[in-house]
Amino acid sequence: MPSLRESAQRAITQERDAVSALLTKIDASFDQACELILNCQGRVVVTGMGKSGHIGNKIAATLASTGTPAFFVHPGEASHGDMGMITAGDVVIALSNSGSTGELVTILPLLKLLAVPVIAMTGNPASELATGADVHLDVGVEQEACPLNLAPTSSTTVALVMGDALAIALLEARGFTADDFAFSHPGGALGRRLLLKIDSIMHTGDEIPVVSNNCLMKEALLEMSQKALGMTTVVDADGKLCGIFTDGDLRRAIDRSIDIHSAPIQEVMTQNCRTISPGTMAAEALRIMEDNKITVLVATDEQGRPAGVIHTHDLLKAGVA
Repeated sequence: MPSLRESAQRAITQERDAVSALLTKIDASFDQACELILNCQGRVVVTGMGKSGHIGNKIAATLASTGTPAFFVHPGEASHGDMGMITAGDVVIALSNSGSTGELVTILPLLKLLAVPVIAMTGNPASELATGADVHLDVGVEQEACPLNLAPTSSTTVALVMGDALAIALLEARGFTADDFAFSHPGGALGRRLLLKIDSIMHTGDEIPVVSNNCLMKEALLEMSQKALGMTTVVDADGKLCGIFTDGDLRRAIDRSIDIHSAPIQEVMTQNCRTISPGTMAAEALRIMEDNKITVLVATDEQGRPAGVIHTHDLLKAGVA
């Protein structure tokens, strides 16, 4: 009897090989399936029984989140009222490894009456479902990873990968962008990373540390302590940003034995600092900080005046970092 690890390694190897074999099956039928979906005026309806149904649910969810409106319909329920969820203009993707699942074969003539194109994903090109569909995608495998060759394992993995291949091909064909993806994922960390703008989390108004470029270093330190952001902006007489003074600048000044009580801020501040515009995506602000190895950014308005300050701590609290 093989060890537990040997069983696992054999299963992974067999499923890997089954997925690799799928490359040769991406042919003209795959192109036809994509064209049917791209030209679809309605929605993509995915259906399947048992384990194929679970895979179909995931395929529908992936399509819906990547720019192709889709949902799952249970084929058994379709025969008892849920056929009403499928309308002319839709496209159906039907999954069945055998291609002879009774619940799917039963609704096939009804789909024909509706003139709804059917894309079949089966492991048997000669099956009733495969031959009755408008397009057949071959997802057959030589053997399941199950040693009894009974439990759907390799076959469901291959069907899932074929579904992912469809979704990605359609995503790229539609020119689906990160902003589009964010619209489909407004909740959770992903939505925050892709949708959140700095305006809603940056420090504005009286929260912005500000000193004049004519002040002394000790005055800047006082402003830094009061606003607790580890920095202060430095502005000219017109209120335009001309530099920042940070904890790092303070350490460098001390290393140079500069008198913090008498040194002009202009001698120790950082000039030509990185800035961003209000309305910048929080994820972009994080990227700039990481690329430049800095912890704070100043947002400036069209006149070059400080409009806000954002710290990496703000991004962490917002769940972006």
